[in-house]
Amino acid sequence: MTAIAPSVDVLIESSLWSAQPAAEQSVRAAISAAATRLAKSTGEVAVVLTDDETIRALNRDWRGIDKATNVLSFPATAPGGEAPPMLGDIVIAYETLERECTDQGKMFIHHLSHLAVHGFLHLMGYDHERDSEAEAMEALEGEILARLDMPDPYLARDLGA
Repeated sequence: MTAIAPSVDVLIESSLWSAQPAAEQSVRAAISAAATRLAKSTGEVAVVLTDDETIRALNRDWRGIDKATNVLSFPATAPGGEAPPMLGDIVIAYETLERECTDQGKMFIHHLSHLAVHGFLHLMGYDHERDSEAEAMEALEGEILARLDMPDPYLARDLGA
């Protein structure tokens, strides 16, 4: 039986994203690859492609951190802990992503795909608060991105670059 990826709604809320016409398709492919790897075939994910101002406000209001970040995930929960049809929301900020690409020498679409995978894994309950959790999550991200023929985003760091 072929797994069907969750439904992905991509909302582009900043005109900055017009500079990256492949962004929406890349986000869909990344989430599909992650869902296939996790055998997660039901539910719906909303991805909001926004700007630093919007993500900073969300980060401040929801996490108490008054600064922009690259990605935020908001998992949906159902009463009793059941898996809801709506898996949650992922929000990605254009300027922070672009700045990280410049600073780290990464291709925009590769880093965007990584952030989409990272956000989706958070929706699925993965975290990186402890070293063991971070190692497991990073390994899974690398494996998923390899399925998309993209480099492991942690390889340069692990090699001391």
